[in-house]
Amino acid sequence: MKALTQQLLQDSSNNKIFQWIKLLSVTGGVQIIVQGTSLLGGILVIRLLSTEEYAFYTLANTMLGTMTVLADSGISIGVMSQGGKVWQSKKELGVVLATGLNLRSRFALASLVVSIPILIFLLQNQGADLKTTFLIVFSLIPAFFAALSDSILSIVPKLHQDIIRLQKNQLGVSILRLAIIVISLLAFPLTFVALLANGIPRIYGNFSLKKIAFLNADKNQKPSPYIRKDILRIIKRKLPESIYYCFSGQITIWLVSLFGTTAALASLGALGRLGMTLTVISVLINTLFSPRFARLPEIKEVLYKHAILVIIGLTTLSLLIIYVTHIFSSQILWIIGTEYSNLHVELVLSIIAACLNLFIGCLFALNTSRGWIINPYMYILVNVISIVLSLSLFDISTLTNVLNFNIFISSVQSLILIYYLFYKINKAN
Repeated sequence: MKALTQQLLQDSSNNKIFQWIKLLSVTGGVQIIVQGTSLLGGILVIRLLSTEEYAFYTLANTMLGTMTVLADSGISIGVMSQGGKVWQSKKELGVVLATGLNLRSRFALASLVVSIPILIFLLQNQGADLKTTFLIVFSLIPAFFAALSDSILSIVPKLHQDIIRLQKNQLGVSILRLAIIVISLLAFPLTFVALLANGIPRIYGNFSLKKIAFLNADKNQKPSPYIRKDILRIIKRKLPESIYYCFSGQITIWLVSLFGTTAALASLGALGRLGMTLTVISVLINTLFSPRFARLPEIKEVLYKHAILVIIGLTTLSLLIIYVTHIFSSQILWIIGTEYSNLHVELVLSIIAACLNLFIGCLFALNTSRGWIINPYMYILVNVISIVLSLSLFDISTLTNVLNFNIFISSVQSLILIYYLFYKINKAN
């Protein structure tokens, strides 16, 4: 009888391992295709746009990220944490979703009011004329409005692990984006055309994502004042950090746009595009691991096990990526064009920074999936100290030192988030 029990346990364990391998293979395979098409589209943008136009494109894309962060300000975190409690009830999950979407629309206007004037100033500082500036600003609007609900709607299929439909949506968007980029930029190699080529497919994908979300969430539900109160409590704690992130998250771009040359800004943007290949890993974490981490019972040993496995896996993978980048730097730089062929050291530094940012994003996702929000004032204070210290250590007039500056700050942020993750797990009952 004892032998039979052990065999059953072993079979169950093997079955679970097999299911995870299958899930990772399917999800990872599709994400490789999605990120591959995105990378190809990004490389085409780099090669087809002039250095000046690509510098404008880098600024506009960075500001789009800032606008999206401000429009969210912790709303998606609140929806994930509240949705994780009621994910099995279609009605209650619909209430959470409706509340989150309602809040997101209200935060969007404030985001636009703050971000657009800053973008106009930075574009003018880089030499963009008035016509080019306003074409770029207006071309951002489609992508921004699609992003308003995209991250919230995707929470529903993530909680239900409806991965296949979610990935079909992502795949369709990425293929459509690539097709539009090829057709439009070959005819009109301009920044605002590239931005529209990125934004229009996201709108299409957003409509499809709504249908997927409402399979498991009741679309007829109204926002709840009680859920809104809970989400606003998270926003209140997260908002200072979101505002700070808008400054610090892309600080290298802001510094180069203010004090560097157009060529340096374009180089930084091109190297950053290569670093975005790591997005596939981030998507795997956010799609598979974070929602499951959100659903885990409040048991210290279970939480420790999952957190440590993710950290060890990310560390090992990052070291491998950095080593491969160092060995094949010439071949990698050939991909983005001859204008950037001499950036060997900068490429490795950029990938190190990208791996650290991946680490930060995954740690952040694990924390926030359970509603664990680090004290924003303490977090900001430590990071401001690290920025001030970095500015005294590195001469930011060179691209190499700007990247070293970024690595130093990201390392501090990683250590803080690791400490906070284990601190919260240790308090679990």
